[in-house]
Amino acid sequence: MQYISTNGIHQTDLVNAINQGIAPDGRLYVPEVLPRFSPSKLQGESLTEIAVEILKPFFAGSFLEDSLITLCEDAFNFSIPLEELERGKLSVLELFHGPTAAFKDVGARFLAAVMERSFEKTGFNDKRPLTILVATSGDTGGAVASAFHGRSGIRVAILFPRGQVSPRQKHQLTCWDGNITAYEVNGTFDQCQALVKSAFSDECILKEHRLSAANSINLGRLLPQTVYHAAASMWHWRKHGSPASFIVPTGNLGNALACIWARAMGLPIGEIVLSTNSNQVIPDFLSTGQWQPRHSIQTLASAMDVGDPSNMERLFNLIPDFSELRGSIEAYPIDDAAIRKQIADDFVNRGKIWCPHTATGFRAYDQLPLKRRKAATWIVAATAHPAKFENIVENAIGEIVEIPESLQNLLTLPTRYQQLEPKITSLRNEL
Repeated sequence: MQYISTNGIHQTDLVNAINQGIAPDGRLYVPEVLPRFSPSKLQGESLTEIAVEILKPFFAGSFLEDSLITLCEDAFNFSIPLEELERGKLSVLELFHGPTAAFKDVGARFLAAVMERSFEKTGFNDKRPLTILVATSGDTGGAVASAFHGRSGIRVAILFPRGQVSPRQKHQLTCWDGNITAYEVNGTFDQCQALVKSAFSDECILKEHRLSAANSINLGRLLPQTVYHAAASMWHWRKHGSPASFIVPTGNLGNALACIWARAMGLPIGEIVLSTNSNQVIPDFLSTGQWQPRHSIQTLASAMDVGDPSNMERLFNLIPDFSELRGSIEAYPIDDAAIRKQIADDFVNRGKIWCPHTATGFRAYDQLPLKRRKAATWIVAATAHPAKFENIVENAIGEIVEIPESLQNLLTLPTRYQQLEPKITSLRNEL
């Protein structure tokens, strides 16, 4: 399997695509061709077994091919339950049982395992330190820090926007030592992301550092995320004999693209509906046909505060025709008032407590016409534990949210971080 940049200029193998993070031309890597699967021929039952089957074609020909089972066991070592809420009609895929209580633990752990194993096999001939740059709107940075903390030969720089993450998210971003450094950027997430992209074309930085990225711009994040969508679709298909439709909360479009890729690979997935917050560049595009990135605005669903989603580049590469693209997905923007109401209503009516991001997904489901809801079985991706957003959630439901043990352990650690202006010269000096 070979990987090419989205403009078709650069081609490389899996390990180089992951270790580079971004192609030399600043574009994103995609598989030269997506593999195709027949649901009836997939044999795996557990998450790890399905992961090995789904990811095997992507590793074909790579020197990590014989390490795939070990890599999957390393990354998928916590449960991702699929819980039925309405028999045969509505389920929730709980993606928040990892070490930092967010779905991004899956991709971050897999990426870290791949990078560490690749260095073990090739050695450290390049004496420049490998620096992982990660821009985060809340959850990615904590997951990446947890996944890479203490791994040899790798250091991580986390960039997060000042005043735009929850207190507990900020604690998760800044409670690390050793090879992890957190930077509070005086700007938005989009400015953090722009800094990361600029670093990959900065000659002064590249002379001193080997760079890679840990956002969903990195294939090593995206590929494992296709696994849990594939697994959920297979579990449902085997139980009910029909495809499930998915609702995926999205900001930078990584989680949603992973679901779209899974469907394109032949997994039994019906409709795909995206839920966004008031940063509605994707719904507006699907409505008008005009792609118009803009400055992000701050919302309750802070991890989705993205005004220029990077993975649209990959979506355009997969489905370049707008009419086909608009027919393949749908997107609902959900504002803060609706998020608060959904959290409160579902606590009463469904007996469940959602984080603000997951609430956008259930709000999108409730907004679907009744006929469409009844015509299919729906799976909503629950992206983070509500305890990470205690101020918002507890105010909405009037009760204290229990903190999972993994998150509680992180909250006891001391924090440290540095201030950073959103300028490439500032980042260059810090690195």
